[in-house]
Formats: sequence, structure tokens, C-alpha cells
Amino acid sequence: MSLIPSEASKIDVVGASVDFFKLEKDGESTYYFDTSKCAPPEPMVNAMCGLKLIKGTNSKLVMINHKTPGGLFAKLEDDILYEIETLDNGLVKVVFSSNNSSSANTDFENTNH
Repeated sequence: MSLIPSEASKIDVVGASVDFFKLEKDGESTYYFDTSKCAPPEPMVNAMCGLKLIKGTNSKLVMINHKTPGGLFAKLEDDILYEIETLDNGLVKVVFSSNNSSSANTDFENTNH
């Protein structure tokens, strides 16, 4: 069972090592990626690549991972908001959005863990 909507289209994301998908619905874009089978630092590297897509926009980024990415959260300033949901299968879904009222400037190139 895929946690990425079947109607989402595969897109190229610079620097990513997993597939990314984009779904446009009701004028909003949501990007998806799954790092649940990846070992560190791949989840963080891919998240940082994806976060570049939504910074300063109203778009969302959905990450599926095998656990809550605490190391990633420590790198985010208040310009990126996130919500965490534990799924029935034990995986974690994190939905990121840009806090456009923030003056912070997260360095998305810093993928060291």
C-alpha cells in the first residue's frame, strides 16, 4: 500500500535520492516523498531538498519515514512548520509547511547530521 496518492505525478528534485511526487488540487501543491526504507543521512538530505520547494510558498511537503526525524527538526528554524502523525503501520508522516510570517532563514544546504 502506497502512502503517496496515486494521482500524484513524479517530479525531478535536484539532489534527491528518492522519488518525489507532486499533487495539485484546488489550487494548492503538495509534494510527497518516502524515506521509510532509507538509512541516515538520506531522510534528512531528501527532506532538505524537498523543503526548498515549499519555502516561501503555500505548498506542503509530506515525508513518510520509519521514525520521527528529530535531527531534521533541530535544523529547522521557525520558517518551517511541521505536524507529525504516527500511521497504523508504525511509520511516521510529517507534513511540512512554510511559515511565511517568519524572518528566519533555514540553511537547506546543511544536511550534516
